[in-house]
Amino acid sequence: MNEHLASLHPYPFEKLARLFSDITPPKDLTNIALSIGEPRHKSPDFVKQSLVDNLKHLSSYPTTKGLPSLRQAIADWLIKRYQLQQFDPETQVLPVNGTREAIFSFVQAVIKPAAKGKTQPFVVMPNPFYQIYEGAAFLASATPYFVNCTAENNYLGDWEAIPESVWANTQLVFICSPGNPTGAVMPAEKLKKLIELSDQYGFTIASDECYSELYFDVAPVGLLEVCASMGRHDYHNCVVFHSLSKRSNLPGLRSGFIAGDAKLLAPYLLYRTYHGSAMPVQHQLASTAAWSDEAHVEQNRVLYRQKFDLFVNELGNKFAFKKPDAGFYFWLPVDDDEAFAKRLYAEQNITVLPGRYLSREANGTNPGMNHVRMALVADLENCIDAVERLKRL
Repeated sequence: MNEHLASLHPYPFEKLARLFSDITPPKDLTNIALSIGEPRHKSPDFVKQSLVDNLKHLSSYPTTKGLPSLRQAIADWLIKRYQLQQFDPETQVLPVNGTREAIFSFVQAVIKPAAKGKTQPFVVMPNPFYQIYEGAAFLASATPYFVNCTAENNYLGDWEAIPESVWANTQLVFICSPGNPTGAVMPAEKLKKLIELSDQYGFTIASDECYSELYFDVAPVGLLEVCASMGRHDYHNCVVFHSLSKRSNLPGLRSGFIAGDAKLLAPYLLYRTYHGSAMPVQHQLASTAAWSDEAHVEQNRVLYRQKFDLFVNELGNKFAFKKPDAGFYFWLPVDDDEAFAKRLYAEQNITVLPGRYLSREANGTNPGMNHVRMALVADLENCIDAVERLKRL
């Protein structure tokens, strides 16, 4: 077996199950799950109908590159959403089976392992982070380098403090904006600085933007948008990942895309033809419909705004609830994240995720410790119930 498998950490929800293993929650209270970022809003009816109407394609092999109509719909959405002057659906976008597998496989395709006995390359990532970044780095024979995202730096990370010796051996940088779990949005100035560092040191920037459409007032800036503002319409060394899971409440469709530098996507497409992850044709047609409609996305934002306002207005004087820049998580400071999660489950049958499970110790601290992640994915009725239980707590 691959020796790097031993480096993988248990997934956060495995750790949560162990934490709760000796707890029996109140039987008269139904569980309210705020621990996992699985959207529970209604999936769009027109997307479901598209799936039904195209079931005949179950007898067809899909192509890895995807249907031209899907790639065109994605390109049109990117141009409109990020004010891009030009974008080539033939070479600059590739549909994927959800961003989890694409993020993982992209790392395997991009990283060039060092020769035996030499220092392995770095994959730089925010801390806390989506655990796929770390696992993908380990299995690509790379070393994760963590950038602590704390209240002191507005949960954006101090990228300027990374030593030159690290940048010199960095092949890939992950950013997540809006951030999971912090909800922080990286401003254009920081993205420009990273692009300049990429030019200096030659690394690739991979921007995970899967929460980009869950915002309150102002749409978050994106990496491709900043590239275009700098006149970099080839998006050199830059790629973004987007998904229908959060935007359209379609996590079970397993549909997303990677877009950006055509010189990176061409060899990545070759990798994927061997990797075997082509999206089913009926899913591609349903995805085309989803990327072509914004009305359901705005309604989705309305529902999340209602829930965030509910928590802040009802609980802001009891807990440190602060509305994030974007996304659907509260990153809530508490005295002890594990103790808080255990007590909330034991007394009120609400599950949240201890922040330490989403981060690693770096530079002498674990930036996720003494925070909990609350995903406001439950419907409004359950969120009202959760608020009342938190008041009792």
